[in-house]
Amino acid sequence: MAEKLYAGETFPSLTFDLVGGGTLTLPDDIDTKYFVALFYRGHW
Repeated sequence: MAEKLYAGETFPSLTFDLVGGGTLTLPDDIDTKYFVALFYRGHW
């Protein structure tokens, strides 16, 4: 299990495959200083 992030720590670089093709890398592909990342596992 990954370690928790604490206030002031840098968000780690994560790359995701998108459903429609391509990839998204967080936080590199985000153009704003602040963002919320919501991870939805999907239907059981």
